Amino acid sequence: MDTDLAILGGGPAGLTAGMYAARARIRVALLEKGQPGGQIAATEIVDNYPGFEEPILGWELAQKMEAHARKFGLEVVPVDVTRVSVAEGGFQLTLDSGETYTCRALILATGASPVKLGIPGELQLVGRGVSYCAVCDGPFFRDQEIAVVGGGDSAVEEALYLTRFASKVHLIHRRDELRAIKDIQEKAFAEPRIQIHWNHVPVAVVGNKEVESLVIRSVINGSEQILRVSGVFFYVGLRPNSESFRDLVRTDEWGFVVTDAQMACSVPGIFAAGDIRSKMLRQIATAVGEGALAAYSAQHYLEG
Repeated sequence: MDTDLAILGGGPAGLTAGMYAARARIRVALLEKGQPGGQIAATEIVDNYPGFEEPILGWELAQKMEAHARKFGLEVVPVDVTRVSVAEGGFQLTLDSGETYTCRALILATGASPVKLGIPGELQLVGRGVSYCAVCDGPFFRDQEIAVVGGGDSAVEEALYLTRFASKVHLIHRRDELRAIKDIQEKAFAEPRIQIHWNHVPVAVVGNKEVESLVIRSVINGSEQILRVSGVFFYVGLRPNSESFRDLVRTDEWGFVVTDAQMACSVPGIFAAGDIRSKMLRQIATAVGEGALAAYSAQHYLEG
């Protein structure tokens, strides 16, 4: 199969790019190995996306985005792209089946995945108290005790952010000093609603239908402690889903794709949008805007 524009990834950025491209009558295909919608399809409730005054279920919002894109004729192909390479007149996409697709232009919208610790209860309670996004889920925990796991910039910044809602934030860090920059550390130390548990790691998230507590263990003597919290936010890293093209385009030190203001990558004809990009804020709203701009830029590239 060959097409003028291929979009890798079916999250908000990819679906928006696909909608704009199909609406512009570009010959386009969106390639997604899983369920269209990306991480929002696995998010229980979304209440910060403009236009939805009442909270909407994540899978429902994902379905609406996919249906809107298909309305304009977007083709969604359920395949796994394992390698992207430069080919004559464009790019070659190699699938896990060994088949190949070719395209003249490419939009990378494969997103990123939070690093998971894999402790008992973590995956089972995602969306029911376990979260990887304070901006998304912080308002659900007004006047409740919660825990944040991590000690870097993101973890400490989000712990500070969560004090806007929570009555108390337990910050769990495996070392005896934070890795966050000094300015952020000082703000955390001065915040009375943050309690830091030094030299501790989480070992289990406990709860049936929702989070009820977090078990932490001392790395010094092995003693365990139960924190009665209703939410646990993990900030131990974010991994870009860039395995198939990490050696093709320029990335930052963490592997996120670097683009210019038009979403163009270091290789002409390749654009990127959404969480795969090197940027400050990863939200549905920013992904949608970037997807639209990436499609617009790709259209101009294809028109020469």
